[in-house]
Amino acid sequence: MRHGTIPGAHGRVRPLSLLGDTALHQPCTEVTDFGPEVADLVEDLFATMYAAQGVGLAANQIGVPLRVFVYDCPDDDDVRHLGHVVNPRLVEADGVVIRGPEGCLSLPGLEAGTERYDHAVVEGCTVTGEPVTVHGTGFFARCLQHECDHVEGRVYADHLTGWRKRRLARRIKRASWSG
Repeated sequence: MRHGTIPGAHGRVRPLSLLGDTALHQPCTEVTDFGPEVADLVEDLFATMYAAQGVGLAANQIGVPLRVFVYDCPDDDDVRHLGHVVNPRLVEADGVVIRGPEGCLSLPGLEAGTERYDHAVVEGCTVTGEPVTVHGTGFFARCLQHECDHVEGRVYADHLTGWRKRRLARRIKRASWSG
């Protein structure tokens, strides 16, 4: 039996910012007011992430330039990780570098082999301003690094080089959502 509310149950689904939107390419602003607006934003992020069938979503992906992201993501052992981080900082990314398929809700339908560390640690706060530390391994570590990139104004495509970068660029040009 579930106790408490389901994340996003009280949120509204918002339109996603797509690659090319300036909000995705600028570092986000620190949250300084931990009022109800931040809790509402987290609810909207969960609702939007679930509607888009994602495993993570940053605030700038719905046009809000604040350092906030949510996640509902398994690790490589299929352990579910569910939560949010306000003012996240990637404080550790180490271990083995693995190139694996990576997609993004702001580049719908596309993915590319992207190198990420298999261990990551993110520090930040909850919606109430309480300190939080999130440890991730495997696929969840990839998710944490991906979402921290978003709040810094980067997308996974920025990590690509050579033929992977060129191939993704061609696919972006052909994508129905690309302007």
